[in-house]
Amino acid sequence: MERTVIADTVNKISQTVLLKGWVNTRRDHGKIVFLDLRDRSGLVQVVATPEIAGKIGPEWVITVAGVVKNRPEKLVNPKIPTGTVEIEAKGIDVLAQSETPPFPLETEGHDIDEETRLKYRYLDLRRPRLQRNLRLRNEVIQKMRRYLLERGFWEVETPILTKATPEGARDFLVPSRLQPGNFYALPQSPQQYKQLLMVAGVEKYFQIARCFRDEDPRADRAYGEFTQLDIEMSFVAQEEIRNLVEELYIEIVTEIFPGKKISQIPFPALTYAEAMKKYGTDKPDLRKDKNDPNELAFGWIVDFPLFEWKEQENRWDAMHHPFTAPKAEDIDFLYYGDPKDFGKLRADQYDFVLNGFEIGGGSIRIADPKLQARIFEILGHSPANIEKKFGHLLSAFRYGVPPHGGIAPGIDRFLMVILNEPTLREVIAFPTSASGRTAVMEAPSNVDEEQLKELKIKIPQK
Repeated sequence: MERTVIADTVNKISQTVLLKGWVNTRRDHGKIVFLDLRDRSGLVQVVATPEIAGKIGPEWVITVAGVVKNRPEKLVNPKIPTGTVEIEAKGIDVLAQSETPPFPLETEGHDIDEETRLKYRYLDLRRPRLQRNLRLRNEVIQKMRRYLLERGFWEVETPILTKATPEGARDFLVPSRLQPGNFYALPQSPQQYKQLLMVAGVEKYFQIARCFRDEDPRADRAYGEFTQLDIEMSFVAQEEIRNLVEELYIEIVTEIFPGKKISQIPFPALTYAEAMKKYGTDKPDLRKDKNDPNELAFGWIVDFPLFEWKEQENRWDAMHHPFTAPKAEDIDFLYYGDPKDFGKLRADQYDFVLNGFEIGGGSIRIADPKLQARIFEILGHSPANIEKKFGHLLSAFRYGVPPHGGIAPGIDRFLMVILNEPTLREVIAFPTSASGRTAVMEAPSNVDEEQLKELKIKIPQK
């Protein structure tokens, strides 16, 4: 007999079905045993005799062959979609037994120690809240793909093993076995690769990109890795990119989160100066009622400073990243103006904000190799270092680079905000803990001495 998923049982009254899933709960009532059976699609009540139910307990994996029947009117459970039916079990087979889980799985789970939850993440993910989060994450990502593919974008993968370049955060390094003493870096973002794709003539690129940064964790930033919707376009202006993203997120909310209300369409745009003056932050919460979790106040922050001064390092640094184009009217000042006044220059940059969080950032990029080299020079790089770190990009720019720009909305942070979760870890299947340990796998960990020898690496003894 072909398996029936639990959600479909309401359409099979009086039919014999074969269900497969986990036992959510067991309730013994003398001559009758009630089992709540769970699969990914939902939950349904199974009625069995003690002989058929045997010693089955919570989280056992079973198959149930039985007849779908309407529940008596007084026993209908309006809290679940299958609450109008129950399964009269004719036979049950045990596929796998289960020990008692280390914590309850039917609760929200917020009151359980997080380290314990992450150690047993494969159990934690069974709880309804996290199943919902994974399902909605999938729906959001698939919507993003469909939306961009329909508009002529190509999804292109870029390398995970790449080169260490200064982009604002610490790199994760991977030693090379074939070239001892040399290292790959995991990408902080696909920034340079997607710009090279514009040189290559791709014109409309996107990727559901994994990014890696060795930054200290916090509630709205996962340690180690995160996921973003990476977009780059040729022959484009800032407004076109913002309009593309705005329409995408309106459709995401309308189709996937219909219970949410967007407070203002089109999304309002504030300059960096206006946001700092009025709200004291460049990621303001623009909601009318900040206690309303269903209100979504999207917005744009524009006209950022091009540079910020690093007092301890006594140098200018890029406010966004070193590939961000200055406003056209400010370019001459980069060559002929007083460096003391570089802080007044503005970037063709735009941040995407939601309810007090930055959920994306983008810019029009520098396409002139001479201007790009000048920016690197202002940031303190010597000509030799520029060639070493960025020579590949400047070389590509000598072969006909189109004007281009892009944006990278963070998927984890957007889901955290729209699902009203307290941390990013609640919307990621296997996140790192606040202490930087990976869920379940207990990484980072020691490696065998043989592996270190192959890599020509020696760990100093304490």
